[in-house]
Amino acid sequence: MNIQQRTSRRKWAITLTPILLLIVSFYGITYGSVSISLPEIWDVFTAKQQAVHETIILNLRLPRVLIGLLVGACLAVSGALLQGVMKNPLADPGIIGVTTGGGLAASITMILLPQFSYLLPVAAFIGALLTSLIIYALAWDKGASPLKIILAGVAINALLGAVQSGVMVIYSDRVQSILPWLAGGLNGRSWYHLQFMAPYALVGLVLSLFAIKSANLLLLGDDSAKLLGQKVELQRLFIILLASLLAGAAVSVAGLIGFVGLVVPHVIRLLLGDDYRYLLPLSAIGGAILVVFADTIARSWFDPIELPVGILLASLGAPFFLILLKKRRLL
Repeated sequence: MNIQQRTSRRKWAITLTPILLLIVSFYGITYGSVSISLPEIWDVFTAKQQAVHETIILNLRLPRVLIGLLVGACLAVSGALLQGVMKNPLADPGIIGVTTGGGLAASITMILLPQFSYLLPVAAFIGALLTSLIIYALAWDKGASPLKIILAGVAINALLGAVQSGVMVIYSDRVQSILPWLAGGLNGRSWYHLQFMAPYALVGLVLSLFAIKSANLLLLGDDSAKLLGQKVELQRLFIILLASLLAGAAVSVAGLIGFVGLVVPHVIRLLLGDDYRYLLPLSAIGGAILVVFADTIARSWFDPIELPVGILLASLGAPFFLILLKKRRLL
């Protein structure tokens, strides 16, 4: 792809993705077991609505769509940051164990400490953050190379998975309470969940803008970045912690949703290149679009069953990822 083609693609992406985001958001608000037209939505916001439409839109669908937007943006940006700092397109919050850490903390809270269920989002966030710090500490040896971080992350991910399986076996009579969480989904999410998640998510997304320069410089290699006066290890730690904050915020309300942080940034990178000035914001928009669209399909196309969006994304994301791998685009 030449420079002119890439520039043209970037202009089209910057123009079209926000429009697509609005379309998908309206789709999420209007479509479901009860379809609501755009004029009826307008009536809701101009106080001419029917009470049932007001309840459906304002109390059920609108908070769910907004949470889906934030969850998708957080997971995609987290994946984009990790792929860049580790120089590996396979890196994402799920593979290196960050989301697993959040999921384990949430599972323990739900199974062993159900009386503190109101602290579930806090537990998930702390679990994700502690996992990232442990991984970085284990990989540290006069510096933390991307390869060491990935290897440490894979090992920690396996360990956390084993611990979670053990907890589920020991407390098998309580497993039903955490299955929806492990599947990943937005069912039952409300304004309360949005109010808790939004500060963490928005702070993380804003801080990610300040990581653009560092992420671009780290793509040049550690030696080149050091020659340009960059504190490589400090920047790498900052980006990893930032990615953990974003993943923890998403996990805290949506559970273990996979493939968003892996597929979305990689597709954007294939189309538009590695420049984080475009990759990061467009990954955020792309992740938001994917999660909201997939969640709308999961809750409406399989009526009367509501399929967890995590299952749908895994079913679609895994074959797509394997196709990319088969074509050697990930290598």
